Amino acid sequence: MPRYKIIVNPTSGRGLAGKSIPLIENHLHGHGLDFDLVLTERPWHAADLAEQAAMDGYDVVVAASGDGTANETLNGLMRARLKGARKTAMGILPVGTGNDFAYGIGVPMDLEAGCRALAEDYRRTVDIGLVKGGDYPDGRHFGNGVGIGFDAAAGFVAAKIRWLRGLLLYLIAALETVFIYYKAPAVNIEYDGQTIEQSSLMISVMNGQRMGGGFYMAPQGDPGDGWFDLCIAAEASKGRILQLIPFFLKGTQAGQPEIKTGRARAVTVTALKGTLPAHCDGETLCYAGNELAITLLPQAIEFICHKP
Repeated sequence: MPRYKIIVNPTSGRGLAGKSIPLIENHLHGHGLDFDLVLTERPWHAADLAEQAAMDGYDVVVAASGDGTANETLNGLMRARLKGARKTAMGILPVGTGNDFAYGIGVPMDLEAGCRALAEDYRRTVDIGLVKGGDYPDGRHFGNGVGIGFDAAAGFVAAKIRWLRGLLLYLIAALETVFIYYKAPAVNIEYDGQTIEQSSLMISVMNGQRMGGGFYMAPQGDPGDGWFDLCIAAEASKGRILQLIPFFLKGTQAGQPEIKTGRARAVTVTALKGTLPAHCDGETLCYAGNELAITLLPQAIEFICHKP
């Protein structure tokens, strides 16, 4: 029988993950799964727990959390793979704030359905990204995407708002960021033989489809197709940013004059004037970086997701 390690960050989703533990246990017991459940206690604890679980031979490691803890869990499993423990798959039970990582991979958003998916054990092998620079010169893996510029700054604002979760949280944070913060840096963007030099409002390098709980940066993104999907926005006025937000909510921004889309397997972004605020999977990469190099690792890990 497969063994499952369930890693819960009790603070994810403004405490929703901790409150969901009895329900998670009931669902998993109901499906007859053999599992151990453990709580995180500090930053990067999930990575350490995931790495050890893989080294101990667990078949599946599950992050019952939001995007941040899922990202740590992914990094722990990737560390274990470098040590030869390559057979452990990953799952997510999305009880966090945005749950964009889980959405992009194809994990059920409903908790009961997510537990049923673990029992059905349908797996797909997906690509993973690696970003180097900022606070992570040796690299940090990601499953959903890297955001540079406005969306990263909005994410920093969202982290300070403790009374909301989901899309509404990020929408309020984006509106606040428009008025209190943003000055687009001048950047050089190189990807797969192309170069763009401009002041950029935002640069999204996506493995999944959305960020911020419902902003569709790459509505056609597929984490198993061997490509990043790019959404590059040129500098825009405050009023124009407000006009663009509804397009991102619907995933129809590609036709707007400020927007350039593309596909790539490697992207390097360098600040020419100003600095780069950046995140991956919603976790801070840097507040004021100078250069970020992002590469795709094709077909890197198995995920448990929706059964077709």
